[in-house]
Amino acid sequence: MYFFNSVDRSNLGNAKTDGMDKDLGFKGEEYSLLILLFYIPNGLCDLPLNMLTKKFSGKVMLPTLMVGWGSIALLQCAAHNFAGMLVLRLIMGAFEAGFFAGVVFYLTLFYTRGELGFRIAIFFGSALLAAAFSGLISYGVFQIEHTSVPGWKFLFLIEGVLTVIIGVVAFFWLPALASTAWFLNENERVVGSKRTLRDSSSASHSNFNMKESFQSWHTWKMFPWCVISFTYAVAFSTTANFLPQIVQRLGYSVVKTNLWTVAPNAVGFVVLLFVTYSSDYFRERTFHIVGALVLSGIGLAVLASIDALSNKGVAYFACFLLASGAYIPSCLVHSWHNNNNLNENSRAATTGLLVGLGNLGGILSAATFRAQYAPKYIPTLVATACCNLTCIAFTLWLGMYMKMENRRRDKMQGERIRAQDVRTEELTQGEDSVRWRYFT
Repeated sequence: MYFFNSVDRSNLGNAKTDGMDKDLGFKGEEYSLLILLFYIPNGLCDLPLNMLTKKFSGKVMLPTLMVGWGSIALLQCAAHNFAGMLVLRLIMGAFEAGFFAGVVFYLTLFYTRGELGFRIAIFFGSALLAAAFSGLISYGVFQIEHTSVPGWKFLFLIEGVLTVIIGVVAFFWLPALASTAWFLNENERVVGSKRTLRDSSSASHSNFNMKESFQSWHTWKMFPWCVISFTYAVAFSTTANFLPQIVQRLGYSVVKTNLWTVAPNAVGFVVLLFVTYSSDYFRERTFHIVGALVLSGIGLAVLASIDALSNKGVAYFACFLLASGAYIPSCLVHSWHNNNNLNENSRAATTGLLVGLGNLGGILSAATFRAQYAPKYIPTLVATACCNLTCIAFTLWLGMYMKMENRRRDKMQGERIRAQDVRTEELTQGEDSVRWRYFT
C-alpha cells in the first residue's frame, strides 16, 4: 500500500521530465507551487485522521484512504491546466495525509519496541523501491507512442488504477488487531496480545479516549520532538520529489534520467534496512539517526559545491549518499517517540502531530526548489543541509538527556535497568514509574 502511496505522490517529478508542465501550460514557479501546496492539507490532516484510525481501526481507515487518493491520482490524467491539477493534488494530499502516520501507529499494535524500527523500515522502504520502480515504470510508459495522449497521462492512469485495486483488496486483508487476525490461530492471537503488554503498551488495546490522546503534549520534550520531526523531513522531501531533476542536471535524456534514479534508491533501501536493523538490535536510536543525517548532509554538500556537468561521477555518487541517508530518520524518529509512549491513544495523536509536521517540513523543500535556481538549485540544497544540522543538534540534545537520565535513575536506585528489562504493563504511570527507563 505504501509503495503505491509513494508512487502516486512522487510521480509528478517523472511526469515533468516527459513535458507535463509544458502540456498543461505551467508558468514560472507553478510546478514548485504544485508540490508546495500539496503539503498543506497533507500536514494539517494527519492528526485528525490518525485519531480516526485509533477510533475505527487501521482495518477500516487505511484502505479507505487508499481508495480515496488512488481515485484522485487516476483523475490527474484528465487535468487540462494548472488549476485543475492543483485542485486534484490538494484533495489527494488530504487523503494521503493519514496513511503514513496511521500505519506507524498500526504497527505499534503488533510489534514490540525492539522490533518496531526494522518493521517500519520494511514498510517505509517501499518509498525507496517506489522511487526506484517509478523510474522504471516511467521509462516503460514513456515508450508508449500515441498521437493525442502523452506518456505522462498514461503514467497517472496506470498507477491510479493499480492503487484503487490494492485499496479494495486491503479491506479484506488487513486485521484490526493481533487478537482478531484471520491468519493467526487462537494460541498465536493470545501470544500477540501478551507481547504488547511485555514490551509495547501499558494496557492492551484500550478504547478511544480523547483526554488520553493529548496527555504527553504537556512535557518539555514535545518541543524538541516537534523540531526534529519538522527538520528531518526536508531532506526526505527533497530526495523524493526532486531526485529526477537532480539527476537531470547531469545532462541525460528523459529516458536515461528516469532510469538513472533507480540505482540510488535501490542502494538506499538496502542501507535503510541495515541501519534500522542495527538500531533495533542495539536498542539505540539517537546515534543511528544522527549518522543518517550526516550521510545525507554530505551528499547535499557535494551537490551544492561542485559543477555536476564537469563531475558527473561525483555528482551521481552524491545522489547515492542522499538517498542512503534521507529516508532513515523517517523510520527511526517515529519508532523512537512511540518506544517512549506506552499509551495507545497518546501514541495515535502524537504520531499524527509529528508526521504532520514532517509533511509540513516538505513545504520548505518545495519553496526553495524554484525554476530560477535551476540547474544547480543551490538554495534548496543549502536550506536542506541547514535543516539536517538543526535536526542533528536537537536529536543529540534529546537523546543525551534520555541517556543521562537513565544513568541518574540507575545510580539513585542502585541497580542498572535497561528499557527491555521491564514489562511495559508495569509502567502504568509512564515516566513517573520507578522502573521507567527511556528507550534511547
